[in-house]
Amino acid sequence: MARSWREWEKPLVDLEEGIRRLRELRERVAPDKAGALDRQIAEFEQKRDEYIRIKYSRLGAWERTLVARAETRPYTLDYIRYLVDDWVELHGDRRFADDKAIVGGLGRIGERSCVIVGHQKGRDLKSRQYRNFGMAKPEGYRKAIRLFQMADRFNLPVVTFVDTPAADPGVESESRGISQAIAEGMFAMFGLGVPSVSVIIGEGGSGGAIGIAVANRVLMLENSIYSVIPPEGCAAILWRDPTASDRAAAALRLTAKDALELGLIDQIVPEGFGGAHRNPQETASNVKLAIERSLDGLAPLSRDEIREQRFHRFRKIGVVAEPTPTREA
Repeated sequence: MARSWREWEKPLVDLEEGIRRLRELRERVAPDKAGALDRQIAEFEQKRDEYIRIKYSRLGAWERTLVARAETRPYTLDYIRYLVDDWVELHGDRRFADDKAIVGGLGRIGERSCVIVGHQKGRDLKSRQYRNFGMAKPEGYRKAIRLFQMADRFNLPVVTFVDTPAADPGVESESRGISQAIAEGMFAMFGLGVPSVSVIIGEGGSGGAIGIAVANRVLMLENSIYSVIPPEGCAAILWRDPTASDRAAAALRLTAKDALELGLIDQIVPEGFGGAHRNPQETASNVKLAIERSLDGLAPLSRDEIREQRFHRFRKIGVVAEPTPTREA
């Protein structure tokens, strides 16, 4: 079982390294030898594209989990840079501290001014520690609540980007009321009279995700995951074996396709060719288009209708119909 997306992408990495070296050589050779190198580069590029096309059409639940966690995948601040104009970040919960695992502020998506909130991870050890690996503490959710309330007061739509393995599980977070903070975040989002859109851009893990994902429209990138628990935690609880993560990932039905079938999300947003970690700009363009269309669809609704739509959207999740038993003659 692969433990990193880089393991099963090894043939692809080798092809890309070969293409890079050939291009460097192409710049140094005489013009009469360039044609042969161009043909070789084109052949390698064709093999690379074919590998991506086949491999990414067959990803299993565990492989998608690894892709969702890829450290080169764009995070909230990357999407803000790609699709938000006039961004102004706001800090602090006005009670305790400024949590770096959740960022939020004001900006324009297209022609709309919005309040934007999202989880933020880091790419190296130092930045991961600074962002607490994207795991928010109570003050992070209370910062989000403050921004939600501001959005409601000034009649601004809310857009959230979800990417966290879970909320912070530490003793300090427990002592400061992490469960209550998550519940209050959900309650605040349920009460919004303005349109809200959430996008699962990587990991949507446990209550840490749902704390900022109670929206009128929930979108999900095709290689992201959405689950009540990470596969490793599920495997450790059910089978006492954290190495059974691939088995747990399949059982949890955490992929975007599963979430759409279960009614947890409203739309799967396609990623750029080769995934968001290889094609972030095209992915960001798709995300922007999906957000704008969602907000366009919600714009005609009144504040009461917005709340009602959101309530019914979540109320029907998990409802199943059982056939009425019949008596045998």
